[in-house]
Amino acid sequence: MNQRLKKKTKTLIGSFIIMLLAFTALTACASKEKESGSTAKAGKYQNDAGDLVIPVNEISNTASFYPVTADGTKMEVLAVKAPDGTIRTAFNTCQVCYGSGKGYYKQDGDLLVCQNCGNRFSMDLVEVEAGGCNPWPIFDKDKTVTEESITIPSNFLKESEQIFANWKTS
Repeated sequence: MNQRLKKKTKTLIGSFIIMLLAFTALTACASKEKESGSTAKAGKYQNDAGDLVIPVNEISNTASFYPVTADGTKMEVLAVKAPDGTIRTAFNTCQVCYGSGKGYYKQDGDLLVCQNCGNRFSMDLVEVEAGGCNPWPIFDKDKTVTEESITIPSNFLKESEQIFANWKTS
């Protein structure tokens, strides 16, 4: 009986050591990812400098949502072609409801709907109105627009990260 107990104890200790080593390895990987958060790409639309680069040929009258990360904060930019043909951009967060965790938009027909308060917002007002319960605009001064792309610089994204502190947490 004593031999059996010793064998089981050795097996349990061995299993514990393996689990501890695995946990240590996973923790080390996670902290390295967090440390590199300021330059990590959120998706295929973020360049090595951390700028968000949106191809103009992808933008239509259906809102497109582009994930981006700034200093480890997950954010999202929406781009849409308004009825007048102009391309509009905004952060996908509500200027009033952003702190709620549900202050982001989904498209319903030709409107954007805040998932917190239910405010319905017309596509032709994106990037036109500031303040109130509507998408947080990204104005011309905060981006570079060419025939091929819209570039929103990393430094502007970093300046705006506080509006995403509770984003999609509820």
